[in-house]
Amino acid sequence: MSLTRTKSQLISGSEIDRTLVRLAHEVVEKAAESERLTVIGIQRRGAVLGDRLAAKMATVAGHPVPVGTLNITLYRDDLTTLGANPIVRGSDIPYAIDQKDVILVDDVLYTGRTTLSALTALYGQGHPASVQLCVLIDRGHRTLPIEARFVGKLVETTEQEVIEVKVDSIDDEERVIVAETVSSA
Repeated sequence: MSLTRTKSQLISGSEIDRTLVRLAHEVVEKAAESERLTVIGIQRRGAVLGDRLAAKMATVAGHPVPVGTLNITLYRDDLTTLGANPIVRGSDIPYAIDQKDVILVDDVLYTGRTTLSALTALYGQGHPASVQLCVLIDRGHRTLPIEARFVGKLVETTEQEVIEVKVDSIDDEERVIVAETVSSA
């Protein structure tokens, strides 16, 4: 069994908010038509960040930006490692995504496997005009040819390190930390 130990803090709560403001400006500025933009967050922390990003994008664009959440549990290739009875929360995309420019939001981009699962789940919901990935942290070590178009912070890590994004609504704290895996004997 392995545990993690905090090594350092990468981003504070206020820095997360400033990063989301910057990302909102980038997304809206690069959009061909901001009216076609929609944000879909990957559950769990990507959904929280997606809600926040959509609200900031709405302020920048001057109109509401639809937001939804995507559950990828049943699309993951590592489902058996999630336990005998994984908790499956439903996706909540209360609008048609056909011909929309989807901004897919996740907290951390690592191997790309989560993004691949999310794309499979997303295309089960409809056929967007485009999908662009937005992540708070890109830590490298990709095993799939997946890259984020919008990145809050690029962080070089080792394979033994873990990036943990903490959000108030789930973790009762707001920050991003680097932790290291330690073995328990």
